[in-house]
Amino acid sequence: MNLKSRLSQNSESIRMLHTDPNLYRTMSEQISSWFPRIPKEYVVVCVGTDRSTGDALGPLIGTYLSDKKLRHMTVYGTLHDPVHATNLEDYIRLIHTQHKNAFIIAIDACLGKTSSVGQVIASVGALKPGAALKKPLPPIGDIHVTGVVNISGFMEYSVLQNTRLSIVVEMAKNIANIIDMIDQQLTASHVIPAVLMTNLRKKPI
Repeated sequence: MNLKSRLSQNSESIRMLHTDPNLYRTMSEQISSWFPRIPKEYVVVCVGTDRSTGDALGPLIGTYLSDKKLRHMTVYGTLHDPVHATNLEDYIRLIHTQHKNAFIIAIDACLGKTSSVGQVIASVGALKPGAALKKPLPPIGDIHVTGVVNISGFMEYSVLQNTRLSIVVEMAKNIANIIDMIDQQLTASHVIPAVLMTNLRKKPI
């Protein structure tokens, strides 16, 4: 769970409602503009746990992406093998070992203002998972994408547990489609071939 976001839209961040009809095109173009000009391997890390409805956004996205069989991106974090507070550091070490100098896209759920619920936010810079729940976890990612699943400010853990599954599933499908669109736009000449999927044994939370 990422720190609640109050980002304004600028050249290094963008936010849109997940129901916006222009979401896929606008968001994919903006995120693609942040990709490095020199070809790299691309890794998508979907952070969260399947034991909390709100925090399941990341694992759901990872599952949808693995089903899409991305051509140019390696995906970590699914419902079966989530990347969460207990194993995040292990995954970071694994990624740095298996994907030298990769460009990392980190994805997570977040809490925000009432008016922000349902927004997808993409920004340049590392994701700081666990910040909303006061968990000291290492940052990850060259860019990050978050989905505002519920309201912040009071009993965040309980809020996450009681988030409606419908909005989480809808947002997960839309964010997965954005990443899939970016993957389709990448050509073999612009990426280093990626492994389809690498699993790390799941550790209990």
